[in-house]
Amino acid sequence: MSKAPDPKDNRLLAALPTHEFGRLRPALKPRSLPLGSVIYEPGDQLHGVLFLTEGIVSMLYVMEDGASAEIAVIGNEGLVGIALFMGGQTTPNRAIVQSVASAFELNAEAMIAEFKRGGAFQYLLLRYTQALLTQMAQTAACNRHHTVDQQLCRWLLLSLDRLPASEITMTQALIANMLGVRREGVTEAARKLQQAGLIRYNRGHITVLDRAGLEATVCECYAVVKRESDRLLQVAAKA
Repeated sequence: MSKAPDPKDNRLLAALPTHEFGRLRPALKPRSLPLGSVIYEPGDQLHGVLFLTEGIVSMLYVMEDGASAEIAVIGNEGLVGIALFMGGQTTPNRAIVQSVASAFELNAEAMIAEFKRGGAFQYLLLRYTQALLTQMAQTAACNRHHTVDQQLCRWLLLSLDRLPASEITMTQALIANMLGVRREGVTEAARKLQQAGLIRYNRGHITVLDRAGLEATVCECYAVVKRESDRLLQVAAKA
């Protein structure tokens, strides 16, 4: 039998004091998020937030001509929909499920009411938002200054951190869309990593064979994002 959904599989919810989690628990509704489903489009009104318990959601910036690039990945360390409690209500980004995911949804009314209480819940969400902004800023710098090989390594490692296994299901065309580069560049980068024995790629399935090798190949951007995320969320969990 499959394991029943548990809100505490989300690191933010798991870090809440018992009384604050108990106040939220009745309002948390389980959601299944199929691969490729769009959670929101640019300009959509947000009606709640999603605390991911497994899988990955990508945040994409979409240009007027339809081209897009990934600006952040979110897993069970966080939530989708920070604009709701930061006062924006809407967002210029698209959120799409990159790896089959599950989550617990908290509606806008309950979300805002609990955030305005202050306390651990507000503190956790603000620390998480800082970690997410760090990831966005580092992604922008990485896309501007580092090679496609390094960008692909960063993307693979960030994805692996949010998945229970070493395999990622993603076509080269979709990876190119995520990174905002040409598909040929991703094909060449994946070929180099495969020849180096770091990954195995076959028909949309990437298996990481040597994580340490990827970490030795990646640019400094991955370490910056992981270090800051770990620092912020560990401090928040202890507060």
